[in-house]
Amino acid sequence: MQVSALYHFPVKGLSGEILETVKLEAGYGFPLDRVYAVTDGSLDFDPDKPVFAPKTQFLMLAKYERLALLKTQLRLAPDTLVVKEDGEPILEFRLDLVEGKKSFADFLGRFVSVPLPGEPRVVNADGHQFTDVSVHSIALMRSISLINLATVRDLSIRLGTQLDPIRFRGNLLFDGAAAWSELDWIGREVQIGDVVLKVIRRTKRCSAPSVNPATGKRDVSIPIGIFENFGHGDLGIYAEVVRGGTLHQLAPMHLSSLGD
Repeated sequence: MQVSALYHFPVKGLSGEILETVKLEAGYGFPLDRVYAVTDGSLDFDPDKPVFAPKTQFLMLAKYERLALLKTQLRLAPDTLVVKEDGEPILEFRLDLVEGKKSFADFLGRFVSVPLPGEPRVVNADGHQFTDVSVHSIALMRSISLINLATVRDLSIRLGTQLDPIRFRGNLLFDGAAAWSELDWIGREVQIGDVVLKVIRRTKRCSAPSVNPATGKRDVSIPIGIFENFGHGDLGIYAEVVRGGTLHQLAPMHLSSLGD
């Protein structure tokens, strides 16, 4: 097995950024992954006392599929979200400034083009990541998501359509394992160079991957497709970082033996 691609998603629900390398620390997830989110106006978020809220209170693909059409990049020092069109920057928003956050939230509220429960708001807090599984525990909030490309290929064949793996918004995409075999890795460790990951949970799929990232439209039901073929709704796994180090694209991966 080997690492095929590495991604983080700085703003929950928006486009990912591919990484050549990423440095991981034990007990923490991907740096800059889901560190910002935009509420739908129904959540009162206090950055000094961050709460773990369900994803339905944020602007995200499961409810607002047009978000897939936005291509964004987070630049650092200062944090600036760049909106791109055909690869070229067309808008910039300073997320370190109150007015920049408000401008971006207003822009996103207009972009989704549907009524919202309230006024959208850009939120963030030190050490907080807006992952879907953050509602379960801090350890899960700091886990990373892995996607087996063989599984995506197999599901594509079964559904009769080519699925872009980016639909599943994983941090680490890998190849070389049998399709769906990763679902049986719970409790086992994966070593990638110096990094050691412990698989802790299967990823239950909502309707977000049903959105085509190229068109911003729902063109297939991923949850129904998985259930009709396999009797469950899972694709992908979560793992916690047991030992830190630097991940590289194309790095070999080794799975611990059963009973280790």
